[in-house]
Amino acid sequence: MRGNTVQVFNPGPNQQHAICLSISSDPLAVRNGLADLFDDYAMSCLSDDVRGTAEIVLAEVLNNIVEHAYACYPGEIEIRVQIRAQDLQFNIIDAGLAMPDDQLPLGQLRDLGAADDLPEGGFGWFLIRTLSRDLSYVRSGRQNQLSFRLETNQSSQ
Repeated sequence: MRGNTVQVFNPGPNQQHAICLSISSDPLAVRNGLADLFDDYAMSCLSDDVRGTAEIVLAEVLNNIVEHAYACYPGEIEIRVQIRAQDLQFNIIDAGLAMPDDQLPLGQLRDLGAADDLPEGGFGWFLIRTLSRDLSYVRSGRQNQLSFRLETNQSSQ
């Protein structure tokens, strides 16, 4: 473990595996937190495709929280993952700034122009929206709560 708080819950045979991870709102903590999360045995048993998709989506979400929600002050990010037979359910909670207008960005691709003049960023919400299912955001009190699902064909734990 890399300085993050990780709790793993191993329920009975007919239930799901759950992980709760708390990280600081800085880029190094995000990188270490993702490594800790994917070191979990149940996460390591996922197919390479599912792991890759989960890493891309989570990295985009967490980096957005660090860069925007906690742009003015540091804080904590809580990541909750439920590993189920057909999907992964993610709930991300932070106490940073709210999304503009309390809504998720549309995540639409803008005109990219010439191939030799491609922008370096601006694809995060497009990737998140394209790769995830049931994406939702709510501001509750002083907390942002983002949830989404990633489909998988893994067998039951």
